[in-house]
Amino acid sequence: MPRARALAATVGTRIGAVAAVTALVAGAATTVAALDTPRAAAATALCDQYGKATTADGRYRIQNNRWGTSAQQCIEPTATGFAVTRADGTAPTTGAPKSYPSIYWGCHYGDCTPGFSPVPAAGSTFRAVRTSVAMTYPATGEWDAAYDLWFDPTPRTDGQNTGAEVMVWLNHAGRPQPVGRRVGSVTLAGATWDVWFGNTGWNVVSYVRQTPTSSLEFAVSTFFDDALARGWVDRSWYLTSVQAGFEPWTGGTGLAVTSFSAGTGAAAPAPTSTASPTAPATGTPTATAVPTVTRSARPTSGRPVCSAVPRTDAAWDGGAVQTVTVTNGTGARTGWTAVATLPAGQTVTNLWNGSWTQSGRTLTVRNLPYNGSLAAGATTTFGYQLAATGSTAVPALTCT
Repeated sequence: MPRARALAATVGTRIGAVAAVTALVAGAATTVAALDTPRAAAATALCDQYGKATTADGRYRIQNNRWGTSAQQCIEPTATGFAVTRADGTAPTTGAPKSYPSIYWGCHYGDCTPGFSPVPAAGSTFRAVRTSVAMTYPATGEWDAAYDLWFDPTPRTDGQNTGAEVMVWLNHAGRPQPVGRRVGSVTLAGATWDVWFGNTGWNVVSYVRQTPTSSLEFAVSTFFDDALARGWVDRSWYLTSVQAGFEPWTGGTGLAVTSFSAGTGAAAPAPTSTASPTAPATGTPTATAVPTVTRSARPTSGRPVCSAVPRTDAAWDGGAVQTVTVTNGTGARTGWTAVATLPAGQTVTNLWNGSWTQSGRTLTVRNLPYNGSLAAGATTTFGYQLAATGSTAVPALTCT
């Protein structure tokens, strides 16, 4: 997720982050590992922040991915997975996890498994992608055990994914919850899952198994198709990676992936959903990748020195989810304000990564304490959900 990533009540993916959410969220490392062990057979512990190894069969990559803490973490590669052997430090369960130690098939920030190319979700190959995992869990700590399935509008092999992070939670312990808020439940892959939705710069869709399990096998299209029906992913996007691992907030030693597989196999049948897809429910998101904040002051400069560009992430009859990218101009700034003239009939029902008011068709969004300081050319994002009696088109925006 960055992962982007799942967060305590979470982005995310959530790029993957990336991701995310996740991202956030859910996360994802912002650099490629400096340490790279060619094969996992030697079982050398990976303690470098972004240390990586290749599985003994050469098919998958293992990563320490300690992106959320400066405390030490070590994982030990095995012939078919890895084990967390050291997990120092803690992270507040009101924020992002410490890390996402994981194993993956695909690409993560430019580091791709052999022969992998992003898989078009509209193609027949995508429906043949299957994955399986087996895990073991310690009796203590606060963590989740989850897949990160990353999707991007382009065949991206490097950087943060901007489409969606679909998380599949096999198990979790303690207080952490996914990015966003729970919007319903669904029966998929032989089990019932709570469905969560959030946005951390990309959509984070999380499926939390109501009955925890230590193993899972499924077609990736199973969860993608449900998210597609809900309007949170797009068939024109690409699958960029399948990752399985853990997000620890407290503890984590003893978490292990004992086996993992991902790739193309027999074509999977279309999933059967027992829940009717619905648009995201209204209400204020509780995405805990975002810290508790207070309303910020309006920037002192009235000179337009930034831009705000909107995009639609998902739309349905009567509403949409949109994201706005704020890009700073020349010179550092310590605050920004974006003003949107909404098309007739649009009402914002909730908004994240900014403080906001709506008066008639005018939406005013101001930075929060953690995203107001921008270097020259730097960017940040905010997003919102709206109800619409007419058009769901993006608004005209100005930025100061």
